[in-house]
Amino acid sequence: MGDEAGQAPLLPRPDRHKRILRRSSSHALDELRSFRSCLRWMCVDQSSAPRAILSWSVFVLFALVVPCLSHFMLACADCDARHRRSHSGVVQISLSSVAVLSFLCLSRFLKRYGLRRFLFFDKLCDESETVRSGYTQQIDRSLKIVAIFVLPCFAAEGAYKIWWYSSEATRIPFMGSEYLSDAVACFMELCSWLYRTSVFFLACVLFHLICHLQILRLQDFAKVFQVESDVGRVLREHLRIRRHLRIISHRFRGFILWTLILVTGSQFASLLITTKSHSHLTFFRAGELALCSMTLPTGLFILLRSATKITHRAQAVACTAAKWHVCATVDSLESAEEEVVPAARHVSPNGRQTPATKAPASEAQQDEEEEEEEEKGSSEGEGEEEDDDGDNHQVLHGYAHCTISFQKRQALVTYFENNKAGITVYGFMLDRSYIHTIFGIELSLVLWLLGKTIS
Repeated sequence: MGDEAGQAPLLPRPDRHKRILRRSSSHALDELRSFRSCLRWMCVDQSSAPRAILSWSVFVLFALVVPCLSHFMLACADCDARHRRSHSGVVQISLSSVAVLSFLCLSRFLKRYGLRRFLFFDKLCDESETVRSGYTQQIDRSLKIVAIFVLPCFAAEGAYKIWWYSSEATRIPFMGSEYLSDAVACFMELCSWLYRTSVFFLACVLFHLICHLQILRLQDFAKVFQVESDVGRVLREHLRIRRHLRIISHRFRGFILWTLILVTGSQFASLLITTKSHSHLTFFRAGELALCSMTLPTGLFILLRSATKITHRAQAVACTAAKWHVCATVDSLESAEEEVVPAARHVSPNGRQTPATKAPASEAQQDEEEEEEEEKGSSEGEGEEEDDDGDNHQVLHGYAHCTISFQKRQALVTYFENNKAGITVYGFMLDRSYIHTIFGIELSLVLWLLGKTIS
């Protein structure tokens, strides 16, 4: 009986759909069919030999061949000042480098783990219904997030390319007709831009999706402090979450680090080019450079924001556990005092006996209510700015009193304080201090480039 109790889940978990969620084979009607369709349309799916050949062919064409031809054949050195593409090299190298990194990482992940294992979908059978439904809804929204970031960039790039080709910037009659040649060249360049940015944002959004699953699990894990839970089972569940966070960190640490290096290097290279003494910048000449300088940091911020959010949520568990321990200790001591020591009473002027502590307690309760009203009023305009905080400022009166001994609770709190979980990159925890520093550097570079190009 002891072993069966030790293996019982922390919270009630329905067993329906368990067999379906455990399957790892690919189905035409499975839960990830939209993702599989997206991967096939983006030519990233390598589940079979023909698809792998097509995927690598499209990758070489749009990530390597077309950018090289665009830079060397369409440089237009004899064009006027408005149409000269003197910054094309930095743009093409920056986009192709992040596209190569994203494609290689996605190919490795999907080939080694498969889509279901990569997205931890095979582990959902061990989670609660709340986690499963929330994660499924987030999966359906992920492709919309990719479109939200890709389509505005593509629209701006399309407008720039159409203006550049339609204003007689260059004429390359490699197909016999100048207009047909320009149309084909414009189409290939737009496809190359769309492919490279889509692959990059897809990798970033997949990381955001996996982090969202862990956030849902941590939110569900925080509910164990609201019910009578065994310390051993709480510890085992937290160890399981930490193990998954280590797996995510190990898989994405190279991608996060190289993305940071490539994006920062691209920003500094653009800064050096635009600050040359003989550099004459206009929006028409450097508009593509400005667009690239805004696109790449956006993907980097998606990665860093997702990592820091889950790290903050994981570390907030220690605050919740400490508050649970304090409330349980205070509640148990008050209960013991009420049982052992009778309440002191005094005689009122009219001869009735009343508790001596009634008036002070009432005053303290009123002060506490007034303080809560003031805090509520001051935080009305803030909304949910800190919605990723797993802790709150309410005393846990309802479930603080439990039968777990003081020593066990203290040991559990000490464990949480000394074993902080989160996303790491080669041992460095990605918390808010890192994202604030990186965000300040990247934003300064972006604003500098926008000021040099747009103004």
